[in-house]
Amino acid sequence: MGNIFGRKRLTRVTEQDRAVLQLKQQRDKLKQYQKRINLHLEKERLLARQLLRDGKKPKALLLLKKKRYQEQLLDKTENQISNLERMVQDIEFAQIEMKVIEGLKIGNDCLKKMHEVMSIEDVERIMEETQDGIDYQRQIDEVLAGSLTQEDEDAVLAELEALTQGEEEVEELPEVPTEPLPKVPDTEPGF
Repeated sequence: MGNIFGRKRLTRVTEQDRAVLQLKQQRDKLKQYQKRINLHLEKERLLARQLLRDGKKPKALLLLKKKRYQEQLLDKTENQISNLERMVQDIEFAQIEMKVIEGLKIGNDCLKKMHEVMSIEDVERIMEETQDGIDYQRQIDEVLAGSLTQEDEDAVLAELEALTQGEEEVEELPEVPTEPLPKVPDTEPGF
């Protein structure tokens, strides 16, 4: 049921993925080879003991030389497996590095586009306008809070001095009448 309506699935297997797969397959084959050699070495060791017991020393010696050669092959196989695993890790890490570099490239392109939209001069202008707005708001806050500048304080003191000197010359105001005011009619006069 995988291909409904004739759609083909796109595989995203890269050359690096194929290389990693081949390396891992080769590694697995070498590990199987190692197991076979280890089993064979154990059998030859037991056979060499048996030959020594039977008094066939030259054959036992030949068998031990063959065993020694296979042990050297086993060491070489182990080195090859290490090399394969190191290569797989290097390829996988290189793929990660490529993705990181692609991400950095996309990020740099994005930053360039953002910098094209806003230049340093625009930022400086906006910062100056912001500072002007902050200063203006501070002045409004000072006026509303009752804070006066030194010049304003001097003007207020001068006005107070003028008022205190003028108190001595204050005119007498007429008295307020104490009688109640006349009533206003509730209805409008008819025209």
